[in-house]
Order: sequence, then C-alpha cells, then structure tokens
Amino acid sequence: MELLRIGDKVISRQQIDRWITRILDLRLQGVSQQDAAQKLKIDRTFISRLESLGELRKGGGVAVVGFPVADVQSLEQICRKYGVDWWLLLSEAERLNFVGQDGLELFNEVMNILAALRDFDTVVVMGSNKRVQLIEGLLDRDVIPLILGESPLQQDVVVDLVEFEKIIQAICSKEDL
Repeated sequence: MELLRIGDKVISRQQIDRWITRILDLRLQGVSQQDAAQKLKIDRTFISRLESLGELRKGGGVAVVGFPVADVQSLEQICRKYGVDWWLLLSEAERLNFVGQDGLELFNEVMNILAALRDFDTVVVMGSNKRVQLIEGLLDRDVIPLILGESPLQQDVVVDLVEFEKIIQAICSKEDL
C-alpha cells in the first residue's frame, strides 16, 4: 500500500484509485454526474473536474510526432486511416539527416515544427523518455506520450502498431469507444 504524507494527513494512493474507478465505472454505465455523486455521497463538481482532468480531446486537431521509429510507412498508414491532421515520423537515419543541416536552418525548422504543433488540441508523441518529457513541457495542450525507451535512443524502435492504432482510433473517433 502506497501511503503519502501531506502535512498532517496520510493519504492512500490505492484508496484514491478505488474511488476514481468507482466514479468512472458509474459514468461508463450511463449514470449522470449528479446521480453518481448522490450514490457515492460526493460533490457533483468533483466528478466534473475529475473528468476534465482526464479529458484528452474535445474534437480538435490531432498531430503525431515520433522518432526514431521503424516502419514509418505503417504508422503513416494508420494516421491516414483515422484522419490524423499532421504527423512527423522519422527513422534514425532520417533524424540524423534532419539534425545534420546548418545550425540556423535546423533551429528555424524546429521552431516551425513547434509552432505547427501548437495549432493542434492533441499531440501524440513517440520517443525517448527525455524527448517526450521535453515536448510535453513545450506544449500547453494535451500530449499523449508513447515512451519508446530510455534516452538516448540511437536506433529505430519498433512501435506496437496495435497499441498505436488503438490510441489514434480513440482520439480520432467521433463515436463512443
């Protein structure tokens, strides 16, 4: 059991997880926020805020960034299939070629990519733990991380295409999951 001391309080992480699970289970069953709150004897606004914290997409644009990835063509095919708006997927060779350009040209291109990413509501980022963390810090929108390994990654990483497709389908689908 994971216990956390916050000031004078001792908090159980597992108890929080159980409550969140109970709330989400009721909501998935179609129970309204108000009815779930009454049943659990909690405030309805708590449920609303909880859902807002976990919300990944309201319908805006989706972008995907991934490097160094193997099978770029399959990843692009999934992006096309579900209507991803923008993507940048690079193998290690493509990434090394990209960073090998003139310093000023590279800086400008990176700034252009960051500016482009800021136009999307949701960005899926595949890369090393440090690269994903860096991109999350630079963007003020929903970032869905897919950690491909510990930094530095120096060779192409095979992405689980089934997992990637499930994520893309979930955030691009206009229907309930």
